[in-house]
Amino acid sequence: MASTVLLDLIGGVALLLWGLHMVHSGIVRAFGANMRHWLGRALRNRALAFLAGFGMTALLQSSTATALMLTSFSVSGMVELTPALAVMLGANVGTTLIVQLLSFHTSLFSPVLLIGGVIAFKRGSGTLTRDMGRVAIGLGLMLLSLHALMETLAPAENAPLTREVLAALTHDPMLNLLIGAFLSWAAHSSVATVLLVMSLSASHFIAPGAALALVLGANLGSAINPLLEAASGGNSAARRLPLGNLINRVAGCAIFLPALGPVAALLATVDPDPWRQPADFHTAFNLLMAALFMLPLKPLAGWLECLLPEQKAVDDLSAPQYLDASALETPTVALACAARETLHMGDIIEDMLRKTMTVLQTDDRKLMADVSRLDDAVDGLHEAVKFYLVRLTSNSLEEQEGRKAMEIMALSVNLEHIGDIIDKNLMELAGKKIKHKLQFSREGAEELAAMHRTLIGNLKLAFSLFLSGDIGSARRLLDEKAKFRELELAMSESHLARLREGRLESLESSSLHLDILRDFKRIHSHICATAYPILEEARELHPTRLKPLPLIGTDT
Repeated sequence: MASTVLLDLIGGVALLLWGLHMVHSGIVRAFGANMRHWLGRALRNRALAFLAGFGMTALLQSSTATALMLTSFSVSGMVELTPALAVMLGANVGTTLIVQLLSFHTSLFSPVLLIGGVIAFKRGSGTLTRDMGRVAIGLGLMLLSLHALMETLAPAENAPLTREVLAALTHDPMLNLLIGAFLSWAAHSSVATVLLVMSLSASHFIAPGAALALVLGANLGSAINPLLEAASGGNSAARRLPLGNLINRVAGCAIFLPALGPVAALLATVDPDPWRQPADFHTAFNLLMAALFMLPLKPLAGWLECLLPEQKAVDDLSAPQYLDASALETPTVALACAARETLHMGDIIEDMLRKTMTVLQTDDRKLMADVSRLDDAVDGLHEAVKFYLVRLTSNSLEEQEGRKAMEIMALSVNLEHIGDIIDKNLMELAGKKIKHKLQFSREGAEELAAMHRTLIGNLKLAFSLFLSGDIGSARRLLDEKAKFRELELAMSESHLARLREGRLESLESSSLHLDILRDFKRIHSHICATAYPILEEARELHPTRLKPLPLIGTDT
């Protein structure tokens, strides 16, 4: 009997968690691409930030996901700490919405939601319809799991072992709080824990005071995971926001834990239904803590910044700066992190290109070694971006998100190839120039410098195109490819003309000069490859540059 009840209870909790996961994933798929923009517009003052946090978490049904997203934004400098803390206050209130919704006896809606959700998911013609079908299925599963929990717990209410457990739990509020915190931490969800407490309370498994202590623990546990995730990254600034949220939770527990008896009595007079009392307390707790902390947010943010100052960057260029592992649960944020890290690679490549020209002009051996070190950093960042995107794409992504991931990967690969051309080809040519004390003619040196300036300009255009996705810029970049090809031919012919004149510098450096022109052209081809995914998606590319073959039997 006991083992059967335990298995049924675990199964009901697992179904509840899976339903909550489906609601979260459905909302992220439907609206995830816009959430970052909504958040950016709302972070103008504390009130708007609070409402943004409430709205986002009411949709996501995960304050943990909101906290991880905000931590990523805060560390990258996109969001200041004070409005980010206000967002978290709103997020904590937002998690209570679905609890309140499910606290009304709505189990009759479970079959309707499941049937409607399956039809929308299977038969929906649009992506949004299928995503909302996923949300409906998740809500239906949550309602079904709550009904199953109630059915499971009802017969066990009068079991002797149950009464012993009840006595142990009821007499130790601190133990209840720790149990609730552990459950919420393990499930990554305060919502699931509070719903479980509601089922236990409605079945008279636990006393009202114990139920409220478990709800307090659930709120505390939901603040632990973001802090642990931030701590694993090694960046102290990333711990500010989750620590501020944890301080809010701890302060709330300190305020309410000694007063659970009177609070339980007050709730019983307002709403005698033991099913709804934990939900009402959950909402009241978060509203009160938001009201208490809304005004002193700026001093709290200042204290956190003093306590956890920005760490000086470690002198390891190959260490990724923006690949936030905690953002992988939210594809739009993870893609932004990967894109930013790829642009960081681009900054290093631009530095390599500039130093390459300096080496060719000044024969600086020390700078050659610096360029080689930068290529090692590019290789390390490329590997980091690649594996980050592999982890991200191992989960199912929307078609647009998948295309963006492939676009980021393509740019990362092209940048890594450019780094190899600079390090393994151009630096080798520079070494030969230094070793044999070769010099370019004045005209040849000016031509290489002009070609190099064009290369740098188009590299910047490629980065701008990567960020904007502008079709006009993509067409312009491909036009530059044709111009660069013509420029390379013109400079090769100019060099050959100097050879015919018998210019000594040109004769000695001929092979070197032509090889540099070739490598610049190869680098430019990799730069221009940034335009292809954008033009291909816009259907503005021909299948081939070849002329069609003549039909058999026709005159040519």
